Amino acid sequence: MAEGLDSSSVKPPTDESQSEDALAEFITEVRTIEKRDSVLTAATQIQRLTKQGASYFNLNPYEVLQVPPDATADEIKKVYRRFSMIIHPDKNINNKEKAQVAFEALSKAYKQLQDEETLGQCQRVISDAKSLCEDELKKRRKLAKKQGHDKIEEDDPVKFEQYLRATTLKMFADLERRRRELETREMGEKKRQREQEIEEEDKAKKQKEWDVEWESHRGERVSDWRDFQKGGTKMKKNKGLKPPKLKVEKRV
Repeated sequence: MAEGLDSSSVKPPTDESQSEDALAEFITEVRTIEKRDSVLTAATQIQRLTKQGASYFNLNPYEVLQVPPDATADEIKKVYRRFSMIIHPDKNINNKEKAQVAFEALSKAYKQLQDEETLGQCQRVISDAKSLCEDELKKRRKLAKKQGHDKIEEDDPVKFEQYLRATTLKMFADLERRRRELETREMGEKKRQREQEIEEEDKAKKQKEWDVEWESHRGERVSDWRDFQKGGTKMKKNKGLKPPKLKVEKRV
């Protein structure tokens, strides 16, 4: 990649049907840019965390903080403090909007690795991705051997790192997709429950109104009954008392 190429020109693959080769090429280009941008300056780090496609990479907190999965809590804290001091919006007045986005991505990643539950999820994703890669490469080596080849492309350490990184990113993306689907289902369930509560509240309200109306005409009913017993006259119809129609109000 040319040295002067802007990292924003690199676009991540969005179609799941795209080949692994295309994703690997994308990873290679981004890795080249990140090496070039490895100098700890505000401009380069803000750009790294806000460039086009960053939301895809930022799903992996280890990518955001640029620490290995086996980094200790103290190491992660040191890196976070160093980055946060550099990209804090208050220290980047001329680029405050992007600095805020970058700072939020950094803070989110740090919180994920501080929380035991999300840390466990991240560690499982890393472990599962590595296992998946190893299983897949075993199949590829076996196939390559049948075809008369001693090695496969991913036996190269650099290529293996690219393949592992791409697989890990895919699995973090899958985790985020499942999280959003679960959140959507939960919101739908809460909405359904609320609608049911409103329906029950409406029924209870109408029943209460009916009870009040019925009680208010108790005297008339007693008087009519006594008149009927005394003189045998027909009881007057109480035109003012009709049972309510329990129709549920439609709410938009």
